[in-house]
Amino acid sequence: MSHSSQLVQKLWNYCNILRDDGLSYGDYVEQLTFLLFLKMADEQSRLRGTPSAIPKGFGWPSLLKLDGDDLEIHYRHTLEELGKRSGMLGVIFRKAQNKKARLLPKRLPPRRHGDDFQ
Repeated sequence: MSHSSQLVQKLWNYCNILRDDGLSYGDYVEQLTFLLFLKMADEQSRLRGTPSAIPKGFGWPSLLKLDGDDLEIHYRHTLEELGKRSGMLGVIFRKAQNKKARLLPKRLPPRRHGDDFQ
């Protein structure tokens, strides 16, 4: 399976989790967009060796450290805080909200060697 196919499959796996939680197509596309934005901002800063556009404590690594209710609460707080920021970051996350009480799985899957999505 190619790298692109693996990435697409992982994305659809997240879509299935959200759909099973009762989110509409538009809602889960919106939620995945927020999550992918956080993930890609982290990847970009690590690859370039530059500071992330996401303030410390609100980026992808902060989500990976948590599980259960703590993950849910932190994700909701992250959306709220990023929406208050100035510039493009605030525009992207303005009015962002967690559409479902259990948006994320109880724990994000651990990063595996060679896994570029986590």
